[in-house]
Amino acid sequence: MLKALADDSRYAIFAELGRADRALSTVELAQRLDLHPNTVRLHLERLREAGLVHSSTEAHGAPGRPQHLWALTPDAPALGLEPDGFRVLAHLLADALAVVAPDPDALVTVGRRAGAGRAGAAGARGSRSARGSRRHPTAARPQAGAAEAVAAIEGIVAELADLGFDPAAERTQGGATAVAFASCPFRELATAYPDLVCTLHRGVTEGIVAAVGRRHPGVSASVTAFSTLVDADPCRAEVAVAVGDRQG
Repeated sequence: MLKALADDSRYAIFAELGRADRALSTVELAQRLDLHPNTVRLHLERLREAGLVHSSTEAHGAPGRPQHLWALTPDAPALGLEPDGFRVLAHLLADALAVVAPDPDALVTVGRRAGAGRAGAAGARGSRSARGSRRHPTAARPQAGAAEAVAAIEGIVAELADLGFDPAAERTQGGATAVAFASCPFRELATAYPDLVCTLHRGVTEGIVAAVGRRHPGVSASVTAFSTLVDADPCRAEVAVAVGDRQG
């Protein structure tokens, strides 16, 4: 998803569709962005391959070839394009929760459930597409175990990247993996309500880490430390990935 939006023209097309109050044709997008229609078509196809846009055919009785109309998919990330009402509602909900002062353990539990559900759904889609390509489970067990651990870390980073955290992984001196968050999609709320939002973020991260670990045979993964905006070394998680002979 991030690769698809790395190109300036593709991002401009994505943003224009996000701001529009209706689906737009290729020609309309080309005129609004001062791009050639053929260039817009190529970028739209790349965005469609990434699952960010979809097209429909304009139904009209006029002669000529029907136009394709383009819009963002329902699950496309907002990337700051959400209506002001959502921002107001988010602040109101955060303010209400801050007044209630919920138990931090309860917040972590809510976050874990959301993270595990998201990662579990993504893993189910991936496993369906990979059916029929599995290797014999006893072949090259040590190398396979190490490869599964690496794949687990890559999967964790990919899930967090899809949420907009721009994560980067590196090994720590203790042998764990530190995942640093270069960006925070919740920064505005996290700055105002760090205890609330960062606690939820920790739960989401723990849920994703555990769920991604379960995708890989013989691998277990957990968050061993989590630093927030209020810490000296903010916005990072330490992840331990263990490789064993787990059955099932």
